[in-house]
Amino acid sequence: MTLSISLTINGQQRSIALDDPRVTLLDLLRERLHLTGTKKGCDRGQCGACTVLVDGRRINACLSLAVSLDGAEITTIEGLADGDALHPLQAAFIACDGFQCGFCTPGQIMSALGLLSEGHAGDDPERVRELMSGNLCRCGAYQGITEAILEAQQTLADQKGRNAA
Repeated sequence: MTLSISLTINGQQRSIALDDPRVTLLDLLRERLHLTGTKKGCDRGQCGACTVLVDGRRINACLSLAVSLDGAEITTIEGLADGDALHPLQAAFIACDGFQCGFCTPGQIMSALGLLSEGHAGDDPERVRELMSGNLCRCGAYQGITEAILEAQQTLADQKGRNAA
């Protein structure tokens, strides 16, 4: 039995036929759609390497069945940059040394984007660390990650202010 779902992935409408209703969003993205920026870390929802945005909310793609997301809007790390222009979060991760090996970085950035859109972080580094606690970094780049999120938040606020003026 084949199930057909419709997803908007990084702004592009996709119709997808699923042969197995047990396919996770992570496996669909990586294996079928070749969007390999989303990483498979623990495959149990504990590390956050697979974090993507679904309808603007951050989720662990390894825990979500693709079939349950019919009609959803998915944003992955591949959907952030505008051509060669990096998203402010991506630029901040580079500027603040928010990564070492880079394996967790896509999930960290997507989780940070969700965090910023939720508007809960404020300018408190401890609060940012707490709200990012579902994303693990084996290299221990947490200080740079926190600084990058705070820097990107300020950049995005400045851009929003300029656009409103």
